[in-house]
Amino acid sequence: MIMNKVEEKVIIAGFGGQGVMLMGQILSYTATAQDLNTVWIPSYGPETRGGTANCSVTISKEMINSPVIANPDTVIAMNEPSLRKFEPKLVKDGIALVNTSLIKDYEYRKDIKVIEIDINKIALDIGNLKVANMVMLGAYLEVTKVFEEAAIHEIFTKIFTGNKAQLIELNKQALSAGIDAAKKQLG
Repeated sequence: MIMNKVEEKVIIAGFGGQGVMLMGQILSYTATAQDLNTVWIPSYGPETRGGTANCSVTISKEMINSPVIANPDTVIAMNEPSLRKFEPKLVKDGIALVNTSLIKDYEYRKDIKVIEIDINKIALDIGNLKVANMVMLGAYLEVTKVFEEAAIHEIFTKIFTGNKAQLIELNKQALSAGIDAAKKQLG
């Protein structure tokens, strides 16, 4: 565990089918494995695929008093409607992780840190657009330092079982690519 603050509140949002819920679940599973307190709350739009989807994840070294996140520390925006909805709620000096594959020419608040990553391109370069969420999760890890990469790898082995075990290496590769992309953004 490398979590360097008492509590992290993140909202992850995008279209249904972008792996938003899986990112949140992986963070919560990792928090539990690290003996931290966590709450994961999914929220779906009326559509199954292509509609809006978001989840809230709180990770804390202390007891969590409320599962509701009014003002997140971090917003992961996989698409522009999600960024428009959640960027105004970010705390001052909060972090917006933005998928520039789907978000162009956005006028950001001046009091937040913005990390822009072309995650769809990175995922396609790896060979599978479906791992774009893991690219973004890797970027999140690098920017927030909430968990070490190895802690996420451990969770991969627990959630990708049976026929899905073949996805572990691809997801590890995507996670590492996201970490590298964030390092470049951070300088």
